[in-house]
Amino acid sequence: MFQKYDVIVVGAGHAGCEAAAAAANMGSKVMLVTMNMGTIAQMSCNPAMGGIAKGQIVREIDALGGYSGIVSDLSAVQFKMLNRSKGPAMWSPRTQNDRMLFSAEWRSMLEKTEGVDFFQDMVKEIIVEGNRVIGVKTSIDVCIYAKSVVLTNGTFLNGIIHIGEKQMGGGRAGEKAAKGITEQLVSLGFRSGRMKTGTPPRIDGRSLDYSKMEVQPGDEHPGSFSFSKTPKLSKQLNCWMTYTNDEVHDMLRTGFDRSPMFNGRIQGLGPRYCPSIEDKINRFADKDKHQLFVEPEGWNTVEIYVNGFSTSLPEDVQYEALRKVPGFENVKMFRPGYAIEYDFFPPEQLLPSLETKGISNLYFAGQINGTTGYEEAAGQGLIAGINAHRAANSLAPFILKRSEAYIGVLIDDLVNKGTDEPYRMFTSRAEFRIMLRQDNADQRLTPLAYEMGLVKEERYAATIAKYQRIAGLNKFIHANNVEPDEVNVYLEQEDSALISQKQRISRIVSRPGLELKSLLKHSKALSEYAIEHGIFEEELELADILLKYDGYIKREEEMAEKLGRLEHIHLHADFDYHALESLSSEAKEKLCKIKPLSIGQASRISGVSPTDIQVLVIHLGR
Repeated sequence: MFQKYDVIVVGAGHAGCEAAAAAANMGSKVMLVTMNMGTIAQMSCNPAMGGIAKGQIVREIDALGGYSGIVSDLSAVQFKMLNRSKGPAMWSPRTQNDRMLFSAEWRSMLEKTEGVDFFQDMVKEIIVEGNRVIGVKTSIDVCIYAKSVVLTNGTFLNGIIHIGEKQMGGGRAGEKAAKGITEQLVSLGFRSGRMKTGTPPRIDGRSLDYSKMEVQPGDEHPGSFSFSKTPKLSKQLNCWMTYTNDEVHDMLRTGFDRSPMFNGRIQGLGPRYCPSIEDKINRFADKDKHQLFVEPEGWNTVEIYVNGFSTSLPEDVQYEALRKVPGFENVKMFRPGYAIEYDFFPPEQLLPSLETKGISNLYFAGQINGTTGYEEAAGQGLIAGINAHRAANSLAPFILKRSEAYIGVLIDDLVNKGTDEPYRMFTSRAEFRIMLRQDNADQRLTPLAYEMGLVKEERYAATIAKYQRIAGLNKFIHANNVEPDEVNVYLEQEDSALISQKQRISRIVSRPGLELKSLLKHSKALSEYAIEHGIFEEELELADILLKYDGYIKREEEMAEKLGRLEHIHLHADFDYHALESLSSEAKEKLCKIKPLSIGQASRISGVSPTDIQVLVIHLGR
């Protein structure tokens, strides 16, 4: 019935879709197996992409030739650049999306991707020969064979849905759980654990009084995720903000005795940075209110997502508590919130390529690795898909460094430190975040994608030309002056010191609060240069950032180069750490468990001290 494939991807969530697209675009014949063809790339929780640090990941996926940024732009109902009041390392794009359109656009793009086949069924086991995966078996005993397999099972592995005292098997509301894979992997020597996540109730927007809430509009000049010039939004939907209060909290507390979180029914740990509403009022009892964001689900629906009200309390308690929220007095609930508990596999069992250490050519991506969020899953899926293709073609794995991408930070954290709770990306996790800004992801990553065949020459050439224009502009502003009578009006407007003689454009722009794109209106030479060389507004902004933060960027680059040298001191998987008496006991234990590939990787393992690294370096004669 089936030919032999290069790559099989199990699961069609955000990780699976990116994995399938990446492998196929590199030339692999891919089979994407999903339990439901109607829920490809479903937004199981909030109808949004990006946000703090997550927006950087989406832009990195796009720069590497992935689809998440394009699909987000095509299905957006609102765009915001978050953290504009802070430095550019913190700027993070975010879209509010049409849930149904997002899924439809993803499916359409996959169906148009040459080399992707689909099959609807549940995979119940992988087929292993020796210590190598060679295929999968589905619930109806269909066997499909391939050179590599990527598992992206999301919350479906032995998933249990909790609503108050009610429990039901399921990987998502209305969909059954996946059985068999956990048990088989454990029998093959893998360690598994349980995690928990949750989602808020969905409500009828027609039943809300928006006059009692604070409107949250999108940006006046909306941007986009993709570097491929997707259409900008010409109209946007508003979101709103309201707050819980003491009455809401008191009503929620009436259900605590029936809460699966508090009565021991839920064993898995939930996400620290996205707690349920009952967890918030229990842990932060001193707070008399919590923010709720009221988010539309799409252009053509009245359904509303109540961001901040994730809960697994009984549905009657959820409803009565919602009615006490300002603007929700007459609320109608489409479906209650719920918690879901599912299996994951501690990610220390993976190599930095996301290949498992126990079974060769088997890759894990997404929530199976203990992460939370569409963006973290999609980033892993992309890398797993790339490496599954490369393994199928006997090529060396593609591994992003921490200094190259947030995706590199994410995977490095997972495989070296593991996680006991759902992992969420933050800008604070990236030590090189000034280098890893959202605006320069194409400069960092598109050349790498082009070398692997993930992006076409036209896009690569456009990226090179863009940064040549920026370099030329940078050279121009350092070599050319602006006269006092040109610029003093602008300086006075911005409450900046006036000049009495001509100065380099770069000196003016380096002042706090002044922008190159605003100076364009006051400098004839700059304006003429920008027109002549076809410089866009985003390129002016990027040149501005490079000028203002030049010292910080160079400092980070030097640090990254120094630390990068440790990556070239290789360690073998069978290295006998117990033979080195000078290593601490904890270091021996952790090094034997992780089996790092280099001194650099060893240095980032929790419990391995700088002294332990010195011992290893000296032992290796370095």
